[in-house]
Amino acid sequence: MPSERENTILVVDVGRTSYDACWEMQRELVELRASGRVPDLLLLTEHPHVYTIGKTGNEKHLRVRRSELERDGIPVVHTDRGGDITYHGPGQLVGYPILDLHCILPDLDRYLRGLEEIIMRALDRFSLRGSRMEGYTGVWVGEEKICAIGIKTTRWITMHGFALNVTTDLSYFAKIIPCGISDRGVTSMERRLGRPVRMSDVASVVGNEFVSYFGYRKAEGGMSALLQLLEGVGIRRAGLSGEQSQFHGEYEVTV
Repeated sequence: MPSERENTILVVDVGRTSYDACWEMQRELVELRASGRVPDLLLLTEHPHVYTIGKTGNEKHLRVRRSELERDGIPVVHTDRGGDITYHGPGQLVGYPILDLHCILPDLDRYLRGLEEIIMRALDRFSLRGSRMEGYTGVWVGEEKICAIGIKTTRWITMHGFALNVTTDLSYFAKIIPCGISDRGVTSMERRLGRPVRMSDVASVVGNEFVSYFGYRKAEGGMSALLQLLEGVGIRRAGLSGEQSQFHGEYEVTV
């Protein structure tokens, strides 16, 4: 359920980013959010081809040799989110909320259900019926998964998030057992609608639904506002500095 408290959030389309660079960006922003130097943030991005394996993931769910993927320039990254193996690539909208859950929703299960609800509301705007599936986290259309969710929290500050298949080339999922689920398929908005979908349209709708659901007031400025915030705390290009942040009291959520 959304919080009744109105907070400010900055929704930023950071464009296409490498997975590693965006992961480092998140780590830096989590530290800044924990110290109150930046507001809550929703980063929207699109990654080049990459397979990521969560803390509870199993590399046996990779159906091809890593050498084959490396030959094609596709990395396999062990990451610190909850969940198993998944694919990110062009045509997929990835959202990374950097939120202080103390301020809006200090309940991890309700937060996860909230992310699902936001995606379902966004899909409804495109005349697609999304749903939950008992025993699993994420959003489904029929028997096929359209949005994967995997998060991490550090002192109640969130990172990682959701990956919504918009115009994704679904053939890349054939190289893995997505999320470790072998008896269900994956789909995309484009496949279900039978027509092209503009990523910018989906990003706009998802951003607006996120703001509405959690009862935020949306800050203006986007990327320029984020860069100004970062320059104000001495970071010129978050995620690209190469410096490692130090964390304490971390835990992962398996989804």
